[in-house]
Amino acid sequence: MRGGSSLPEALFSNLSVADDESSGDAPTPRQLEIYEFVREKIHSRGFGPTVREIGSAFNIRSPNGVVCHLKALERKGLISRGKNMSRAIELLMEPAHRRGLPMAGWVAAGTLRVAEEQSERIDFEELFDRDNHFVLKVMGDSMIDAQIADGDWVVIHKRQSAHAGDIVVAQTEEGEATLKHWFPERDRIRLQPANSSMKPIYVKNARVLGVLVGVVRKT
Repeated sequence: MRGGSSLPEALFSNLSVADDESSGDAPTPRQLEIYEFVREKIHSRGFGPTVREIGSAFNIRSPNGVVCHLKALERKGLISRGKNMSRAIELLMEPAHRRGLPMAGWVAAGTLRVAEEQSERIDFEELFDRDNHFVLKVMGDSMIDAQIADGDWVVIHKRQSAHAGDIVVAQTEEGEATLKHWFPERDRIRLQPANSSMKPIYVKNARVLGVLVGVVRKT
C-alpha cells in the first residue's frame, strides 16, 4: 500500500530533495514507485498523470514535493517532461529491473497445452524491440522442420491477426495454446505443424495471440 508522510509539507519537500541528492544516480525506492505509477498510467490510458494525481496516490500534500521527485526522475534519465503541460511525461528508458522481455510461459509445439504465465523476464533486449513482444519456451517437436526445437525460446509479437502460413501462437476456445502455422479455411482453422510425421489440428474457433518474429536456440 502506498504510504504518505505525517511531516509538515515544507519539511517533507526538503526531505524529498535531500533523499534524492544522497542517492547518486540511482533512483530511490520512492522515486521508483512514482516512476511505476507514471509508467502504468501511460501504458493503460496513453498519457501520464498530473502532479495532483501523483500527490493523491502517494499522499504527498505539496505539489512541490511531487515536482521534486519528477525532476529527479528526469535528471536520472527515466522520464522527460514537456514545458507547461501537466500530463506531458514521456518514458525515456526502463530501469534495470524492468529490462528484458516478459517470460510468458511455455507453448506446446506438439499436443495442445494450457498456456501458463510467469513473472520471470528474459533479457533479449539487444536482439528485439521490447514493445509488444513476449517470450515463450517451446515444448515438443512439432515445429522442427521450421528449425524450432524443443527447449528453444521463441519471441512473439503480440497481434490479433495473421496471414495464412504465418507461425503463430494460437489459442482455442478451451484456453489451450499451441505454436503452429496458421491457415484459416472456409469453416474451420487448420493449425499445421512443421513436422512431416504429424497431422494438422483442426478447430472451429481459435484466436491469434501473436506472430513469431524470432527464435533463440537452446544450447
